[in-house]
Amino acid sequence: MVKTSRCEWCGIDPLYVAYHDQEWGVPARGHLELFERLVLEGMQAGLSWITVLRKRARMRSRYCGFDPAAIDREGSALLESWLGDAGLIRHRGKLQSVIDNARACLALGDEFPAFIWSVVDGAPVQNCWTSTADIPSTTPQSEVLSRALRKVGFKFVGPTAAYAFMQSAGLVNDHIVSCHRHLECGSLGRAWNG
Repeated sequence: MVKTSRCEWCGIDPLYVAYHDQEWGVPARGHLELFERLVLEGMQAGLSWITVLRKRARMRSRYCGFDPAAIDREGSALLESWLGDAGLIRHRGKLQSVIDNARACLALGDEFPAFIWSVVDGAPVQNCWTSTADIPSTTPQSEVLSRALRKVGFKFVGPTAAYAFMQSAGLVNDHIVSCHRHLECGSLGRAWNG
C-alpha cells in the first residue's frame, strides 16, 4: 500500500484529513461557499482549526446554511439562542460578526465573489513551498484583502484570518510540493482560469 503524502498540519484525524484532501486549496467561486469559509476563519481566531471543523455542521445548521440573506433576516432574533448553544463557538463578538458579515456580503450583492478574487486578479496564486515552516501567516495580499473587507463592514477579518481564508478558498495554493494535493489544486486553479 502506497502512503499518501500530505501537508503535515492535517495530522491523522479523519475530519482534518478529509478537509485537507477535499476542500483546502480548491478554488471556491460560489457566493455561499466563500461566505461560509470567511465566517469559519473568523470563528477560528484564538482556537484550533479542528475545533471549528468539529462545530461546522452545527454552525451550518444554526446559521441558516450560511445564507447571508437568511442570516440577515433571522440572525438578530437568533443571537441569544446561539450564545446558549454548546454546539457553537459561543463568543458574542464572533456571533455578532456572523450577522454583520452577512449584511456586508449582501451589500456587495452579486459582486461579492469578484470582490474577493480581485485581490489575486482572479487567478489562484500557485506557491511552491517545500515545508509548512516556509508558509507565511500573512502576505501583502492578505493585508489588502483584510483592509478591503473591513472597509465594507466585515468583522474578524484581520490579515492572518484573511490569509487563512485565502488558503482555504483556493485563492492561494499553499499545499507543500510533496503533498498529493499540490498538483491537483494547481490543475484546478489553471483549469478555472481557462
